Amino acid sequence: MKWLASYFKPYRARIVLELIIKTIATLMDLCIPWILGHIIDVVIPSKSGPFIAIWGLLMIVCSVVCVAGNISANRLAAGIARDTTRSIRHDLFAKTMSLSSEMTDAFTASSLVSRITNDTYNINNMTGRLLRLGIRAPILLLGGMIITLSMDVPLALVWIAVLPLAIGIFVLVSMRGIPLFTQLQHSVDEMVQVIRENISGVRVIKALSKTEYEKERFSRINNRVSADEEKANVSMGLTNPAINMLLNIALSIVIFVGAYRVDSGRTGVGTIVAFASYFTVILNAIMGITRIFVTISRAAASSKRIGEVLLSENGLKRQSTEGTDGSFIRFSNVSFSYNKNKNNLTGISFSLDKGKSLGIIGATGSGKTTLINLLMRFYDADDGQIFIDGRDIRSYENNELRKKFGVVFQNDILFADSVRNNVDFGRALPEEDIIKALKCAQAYDFVNQLEAGIDTVLNPKGNDLSGGQKQRLLIARALAAGPEILVLDDSSSALDYKTDAALREALRAEYSDSTVIIIAQRISSVKDLDSIIFIDNGKIDGMGRHETLMESCQIYRETAELQMGA
Repeated sequence: MKWLASYFKPYRARIVLELIIKTIATLMDLCIPWILGHIIDVVIPSKSGPFIAIWGLLMIVCSVVCVAGNISANRLAAGIARDTTRSIRHDLFAKTMSLSSEMTDAFTASSLVSRITNDTYNINNMTGRLLRLGIRAPILLLGGMIITLSMDVPLALVWIAVLPLAIGIFVLVSMRGIPLFTQLQHSVDEMVQVIRENISGVRVIKALSKTEYEKERFSRINNRVSADEEKANVSMGLTNPAINMLLNIALSIVIFVGAYRVDSGRTGVGTIVAFASYFTVILNAIMGITRIFVTISRAAASSKRIGEVLLSENGLKRQSTEGTDGSFIRFSNVSFSYNKNKNNLTGISFSLDKGKSLGIIGATGSGKTTLINLLMRFYDADDGQIFIDGRDIRSYENNELRKKFGVVFQNDILFADSVRNNVDFGRALPEEDIIKALKCAQAYDFVNQLEAGIDTVLNPKGNDLSGGQKQRLLIARALAAGPEILVLDDSSSALDYKTDAALREALRAEYSDSTVIIIAQRISSVKDLDSIIFIDNGKIDGMGRHETLMESCQIYRETAELQMGA
């Protein structure tokens, strides 16, 4: 939890103020039982009205200061916990957005969501409770010990004897509790994953009548989370009844011994009353420490998980690499594997000049999208080099590299925002650039027919649009900033042949300076491009123009004959 300390530094002044107020309020709370005992044993027997009034007024003042101080300190504690958690959540989200694809795969999306939500809540809960009880409970405990020892040593020694037993309970429970909370958080990760899958695939689930199956699937993980939570909470919950039993046994012994001491005149009734009050104070203090202990145990597991993300290395740092190349884009003997066992791409080598177009075609799973992932440096190649504009891509800052691209992925997303903002995507582009992109993407006509035109607000994921309309808006987003490199990854699969042809013609006319890479399943989408690569099982099986591949690449020719006839 060392990383957590840095998040408290901006709030040091507020923390110190909260601790001062809390300390004063707690000391006032400690004075009240002593004043009560003094009134019973000394003030009341004096039968002096003004004397009684003064001590009664003092008791009221202590009570008012205690209540007002605790309220003020608790409000400060809540604000510090809120602001600290907000900073942690912001940095965790920013770090998540900057992680390489490899790191995101390692953490998993569901786990990252759980860390940003559930784990930060646990940190918030711990921070607030520590600030509220972290100073109050120890002062009440130590202060109660000191005052009771000064009042009657034999009685104080009775409950002091139970403290080693209480400490032993804390140690034993913590050794078991923290691993259980860690396991609980892993189960929550799995539950979030199931929920995300069900929400994303709700149409498929309903269409295939698998609602009951998914209910059972969710029920299994939900029951596992409940069982893990019950196991962890029951283990940690043993502290409250165990400590409560010890202290109440000690209180019974104090009252029993105190009765004999009062009867023998060695102590007063007020002292016994004060002792009973201090026992309540001490009991509440130890219960507060127990709650802090439980909260810290849960937060320790969450802190470790958050720290794993915040302190993780991105894995895609800028590197000083040697070698330049005259081509605009060049792959030099590139190989890559996701699992580092079997290559997904092997020995990929090709070049593409600026302003030219490249088609990539091949069977499903042949490595087409993987090639683009390497070009945009979502992953680093295991072997070989990739050059853009004469520089190894590892020599670029990630933002510098990716600003060169306009890209549409296979499973891209539209947001619950206006058409304008979905195309602009926070880049503050001129409206004429947005209109130009919509026209080139063959989306302008249907956008104008929407209720508010370009300012029409779309449903989440663009569910109120057809598949072809979604793809055209996504293509417009990629085009709007006038990218140096335009990548269309199977982004015309939902377009009819006429619209697809019009799109390619508009690209040649309006964005002739952009280098275009089109990944497609249909040969008709790439046959007019400057160059075509046919990938088979992660290797280039053929490369050249359409006519060349028809003569030299048997698989390409067979695919073309199947799709377009002889």
